[in-house]
Amino acid sequence: MSSQAIESRAALSLLAYCYFQIQEFSNAADCYEQLIQIHPEVDDYKLYHAQSLYKACMYSEAMKATFLIDNPAYQTKVLKLQAAIKYGEEDLSGAKSLVEQQPSEDPDTEINLGCLLYKEGHYEDACKKFTTAMQVVGYKPDLTYNIALCYYSMKQYAPALKYIAEIIERGIREHPELSVGMTTEGIDVRSVGNTLVLHETALIEAFNLKGAIEYQLKNCKFRTNLLHCVSLQELDPVTLHNQALMNMDSKPTEGFEKLQFLLQQNPFPPETFGNLLLLYCKYEYFDLAADVLAENAHLTYKFLTPYLYEFLDAMITCQTAPEEAFRKFDEMAGKLTEQLRKLTKQVQEARHNRDDEAVKKAVNEYDDALEKYIPVLMAQARIYWNLENYQMVEKIFRKSVEFCNEHDVWKLNVAHVLFMQENKYKEAIGFYEPIVKKHYDNKPFCNILICRCYGIHQILNVSAIVLANLCVSYIMTSQNEEAEELMRKIEKEEEQVAYDDPEKKIYHLCIVNLVIGTLYCAKGNYEFGISRVIKSLEPYNKKLGTDTWYYAKRCFLSLLENMAKHMIMLRDTVVQECIQFLEHCEIYGKNVLAVIEQPLEEQRLHTGRNTVTYQARLLKSLIYEIIGWNQ
Repeated sequence: MSSQAIESRAALSLLAYCYFQIQEFSNAADCYEQLIQIHPEVDDYKLYHAQSLYKACMYSEAMKATFLIDNPAYQTKVLKLQAAIKYGEEDLSGAKSLVEQQPSEDPDTEINLGCLLYKEGHYEDACKKFTTAMQVVGYKPDLTYNIALCYYSMKQYAPALKYIAEIIERGIREHPELSVGMTTEGIDVRSVGNTLVLHETALIEAFNLKGAIEYQLKNCKFRTNLLHCVSLQELDPVTLHNQALMNMDSKPTEGFEKLQFLLQQNPFPPETFGNLLLLYCKYEYFDLAADVLAENAHLTYKFLTPYLYEFLDAMITCQTAPEEAFRKFDEMAGKLTEQLRKLTKQVQEARHNRDDEAVKKAVNEYDDALEKYIPVLMAQARIYWNLENYQMVEKIFRKSVEFCNEHDVWKLNVAHVLFMQENKYKEAIGFYEPIVKKHYDNKPFCNILICRCYGIHQILNVSAIVLANLCVSYIMTSQNEEAEELMRKIEKEEEQVAYDDPEKKIYHLCIVNLVIGTLYCAKGNYEFGISRVIKSLEPYNKKLGTDTWYYAKRCFLSLLENMAKHMIMLRDTVVQECIQFLEHCEIYGKNVLAVIEQPLEEQRLHTGRNTVTYQARLLKSLIYEIIGWNQ
């Protein structure tokens, strides 16, 4: 062989190796295919070619490539690769038969069996396999991550966090070049690239799993952990998926774009398909959800459970046939209530037999079934809520009291439906009060188990509308002292927040006052109601926002309608106060959106008209016009 040919082969081999290391597996496979044509006798090239095809998710091509290796010395490696290919194709029985052909003393066999057990939902057995393997091979980041994932799937978050912490600590200590744990506030973080070292540390996976745990525990560190992931590797599919979900409330358009992009990739996180459909339904894009289901029928059976498919089908049906949708939800609710009753009996029998393990298992299954039942129940209730048939909503909730009377979501929605009926404020207080009063204790505490500390701002953790509704209920039942006490607590905590972070905007007390002002306006006492609304938005630079403006302008529109109909007359001083208020809104509302538009709407409002300033000017012109009529 000439020296030129040797150099050419070495260059191609090096290029293939480099492509593989930077995760460009298709290019690596092309290079190894060329090397096989030049040197068909080199079995290493055949193995590397098959591995590259497998990594590129070209499973059928990879399996064919493994058949070209007939060297007995490569039998174990080929069996492992073929098992991995079958696993990637979701052929678990085929993968298991290939794994069982491998030497039992090989730690990889134990690990592969653990992966198969995890895929089948046997998390505890899988965890034992991974732990046994780690005792043999020592610490490995990917193996440690597998153990943490098993604990997460078993909802044992404390041990999961312990293993995650080990991955992160070792990553910081052994790979300082990845800059993990560095303070990056105000600094543009440089990506470390899509490197093999990064993948070997399992840091991306660890931070995402930690974020998932903290999200489940409603811990604010979820965002911080995802920022760590982004600084490490922007294009990781799981991080991109989690980032889309994390920012969905603030950046829904970007979130949809990311999920749609991921759906076009191969592979993509399994949860992407279901989450995209659920979010379409949440934002009432039922047509888009139906289109995605129709266009990706092959993904339905692979990525959607029967429960989730039935739920999405019923949600999509709500748009065109609410009666049919209610029937579908009712069927689902019937199955789940039957399941809940059976599980209740199992829990009772296990407790009677003093079988702690059986009790634990039955309780976990009951909790899982209840978490499936609650969304179905709420979707049913929403059909009648949209029709303003609150008595029917209450009836639906009463039928579910057997299972849901301790569930926070159920209690909150029962409170809302009682409040909306306007003659059941006392009953509404009975549901709102426990939700609010558990936040009355302002003493800081730390829950070691979930690694979460709370400061003194307890009452501000409650939704502003819940506080507002409770205050109104107090007022409507002549419990003004209780309403004043609650408002003093809110004011005290807001003052503390303003002291700690002068730039932060908090709207709780403002919304409470706005809702109370709205109540007085609705009862015809516009002078007091409007004055309450005006004072609630002071100072304007901190209190004027999209939500607060929504409440304020409703009161003004109602006032103007009644003035135009000559149903009420306002003193000149009150009219002047209204005009001054709207002039202040003009000044401070230039950069405040008047309406939050749906993220995927094709027809957008003109940017100059979708501001508080524009709408305040309109309201002011209407006041002048109506005053002119009356004069």
